[in-house]
Amino acid sequence: MKRFIILALKFIAGILLTAFTLFSLFSVSPIYDFEKPKPFEGPNIFNPYSNLDTTLGWKRANFHTHTKVKGWFNECDYWPDEVLRYYRDFGYYIVTFSNHNEITTHPTDPRLQVNVYEHGYSLFKYHKLVFGCKKVWYFDNFLPFLASQRQWQMDVLGRQSDFIQLNHPFRTNFTTRRIMENLSGYRITELDSGVSTEQDYWDWSLSSGYYTFGLANDDLHKPDRSDLFAIRCNWLNIGNDTYEAIRQKLLEGTYYSMRVPDFGNGNWNIKRSKNAGLPRIDDIGLRGDTVYLCLSRPAQVKIYGQDHSLKALHENADTILYVMGAEEPYIRFQAHYEDGTIIYTNPFARYDAAKADTPYEPKEHKVNWPLTVLFNMAVLLLAFFWVWLFVKMCRHRVKSGKQ
Repeated sequence: MKRFIILALKFIAGILLTAFTLFSLFSVSPIYDFEKPKPFEGPNIFNPYSNLDTTLGWKRANFHTHTKVKGWFNECDYWPDEVLRYYRDFGYYIVTFSNHNEITTHPTDPRLQVNVYEHGYSLFKYHKLVFGCKKVWYFDNFLPFLASQRQWQMDVLGRQSDFIQLNHPFRTNFTTRRIMENLSGYRITELDSGVSTEQDYWDWSLSSGYYTFGLANDDLHKPDRSDLFAIRCNWLNIGNDTYEAIRQKLLEGTYYSMRVPDFGNGNWNIKRSKNAGLPRIDDIGLRGDTVYLCLSRPAQVKIYGQDHSLKALHENADTILYVMGAEEPYIRFQAHYEDGTIIYTNPFARYDAAKADTPYEPKEHKVNWPLTVLFNMAVLLLAFFWVWLFVKMCRHRVKSGKQ
């Protein structure tokens, strides 16, 4: 019995040492000197809805969808065509399949193919949706404590794709305000993960001068669970569902996001009926310095601005006008309904139209070479230490066996 316990402990130690070695090796990264955050400013106001065509209406979409895939690792029991049927039944016009580290083929029409995958398998759940990529980048920092590690991944993925969505920052472990104030290079922030409705992580980024749009997605794994299906969605002002059209709309911001309750609490007929009659935005835009919002049904409307401050609150309103002050960096709307439905608009932000088309500004990150060398040398030395310890343990085991 004692011999069995010793062997079991040595086996566990070997597994742990192997894991520690991998964690060390997969921690390599440049170390950056980040710029001090700077709020939006400028004489003009960026209107993400400047190309809104009210005759097109809005099309429902989900961009974060998992399905069954070939192989042993699966997070969903349903194949892409089955998941697509679930969404079509609820009136979804656009569904993209974003399996982990795999580009999924559209199940019915190759013309609707969207090359997108969810990057990342770190223990912190630091995940990104990578749109318009030709291949998957498999490297990941297993324990991305540092903003520099996360930024390096963004930079590499950005060079390999059209644009990136930062997934569920609410559920990404060790995501602090400081990290959100430094991290850039993504065009979209994934909203409302079910943890919060306030979107303070989004506001931390916006308040630092990093302009991103917002998408609310199911992050679907179980389409047969009514409490996990069709509970977050997006509404695009779009004419067709090809990738070219989707990319254009996602990068110009002509859409809004929505949190949807699980109507019927498991009764699919009630859920389907209620989803067919959701409130909507009838019109939204900018006249001079006045931002306006027109809803199909009255709601409690919150207007958020710099540092997640509540700028205005309107009760039981369907038409809202808000004059942006010259010193206000940005504002965005949230419309709350009594049944739990919430509408999130994209932000209106200050910028200089003579210098750029949007407030989004790609950032160049300066590498701190002395710290980079020291950090990666420490990482490699730690990895060699675990390997040395593992080899020493194995040799000790061999000697013990001979005796």
